Amino acid sequence: MINDLKLISTRTKQPNTIIPRYIHTYTYIKTTQLWNLVLMENMKPVMKDLQRKVKQAALLWLDGFKEACSLHRVVIYCLRSRELMIRTGQCFLLNGFLFLGSIFVLKSVIIPTLEWILPDQCPLVDFQEPCLRGDILRLHYLLRLGLIQIVYVLWFYPLYVFSFILSNIWYNDIAKYGFFAIEIHGPDVKVSPSKNKSSSDSKNLTDKSTDLEGVMINIAEQAYSVLLLTVFFVEVYVTGYIPYIGKFLNFLLLSWMYAYYCFEYKWNLSGRSLKRRLDFFENNWAFFAGFGNPCVLAIFLFSPLVSFGVMAILYPLFVLTATGSNADKVIDSRTEWQGLGLGRLPVFSLADYLSIRVLSFFWEQPQEQKPDNKTL
Repeated sequence: MINDLKLISTRTKQPNTIIPRYIHTYTYIKTTQLWNLVLMENMKPVMKDLQRKVKQAALLWLDGFKEACSLHRVVIYCLRSRELMIRTGQCFLLNGFLFLGSIFVLKSVIIPTLEWILPDQCPLVDFQEPCLRGDILRLHYLLRLGLIQIVYVLWFYPLYVFSFILSNIWYNDIAKYGFFAIEIHGPDVKVSPSKNKSSSDSKNLTDKSTDLEGVMINIAEQAYSVLLLTVFFVEVYVTGYIPYIGKFLNFLLLSWMYAYYCFEYKWNLSGRSLKRRLDFFENNWAFFAGFGNPCVLAIFLFSPLVSFGVMAILYPLFVLTATGSNADKVIDSRTEWQGLGLGRLPVFSLADYLSIRVLSFFWEQPQEQKPDNKTL
């Protein structure tokens, strides 16, 4: 009887404990569902806006990639200008035939010949031939390594420096001759013309100040641009050592850097100020990322010396495609069709901040020396 009474009491008390828990879980589920619905309703416009921006960034990246790969313009511009054809051919001969050809001769002829004359291991085919001692094989290895290093020091490194300096001079000539060929004959591509904005931009681009003040401003802008890009190059180099995402960041920043280098020749010749260059570049970062991607592939596919030779051949071609590119009109037509801007991405903000800090360090030194001179 006592056990039955206990069972009855537990059965009667059990519903009283289950119902409040059920009500609590039910209300919790309903409130979370309501909150999720509210969040989804509020996030719908944000997600649509983000989706449109991602789509536009992808299309602008594709436009930049197409502009960089429009290498048929190089043939057209070379046919228009004899000087351009000569300079481009000289770049091919110096960097392709002489530099890359020397690397090919070293890898295919010189090193195998040295390995045959100075072997560092016993032959595996002819067992009757006596094997040299270990110290002699070690000496052969050191001699061969020393001879290869002598070839590098006396030939490749001076050729690298000579090619780097001469190629940079020729790149400026190539951009200048290509720019003049486009000014005389017009570009080979036709994009739907913009309205008054493009015409006003073209007028502003061709307006160059010829007085002394304008010349000094141009010199100061060029000096600051060199400092800015030098600091940015150090930033690109450092990002390569970041774990996991370092290679991706290095590839992306190098793409932006080479895209800026390619368009800088045109912007210098057209008289665009440094501030307008940086504003235009950072507001259209997706386009320039796409333009710079083909330029950087050679660096990641080959060894350092080979990648320099390949890049030295391809770089003037990308300079010419950038010179003949109507980037302003392509981007304007894309933004007018989409009706949405990507927003500015501060690509050069860190390099700009560090460059200003470097300049302020040199400017503050004379001010700190004045009190010391007075006390003396």
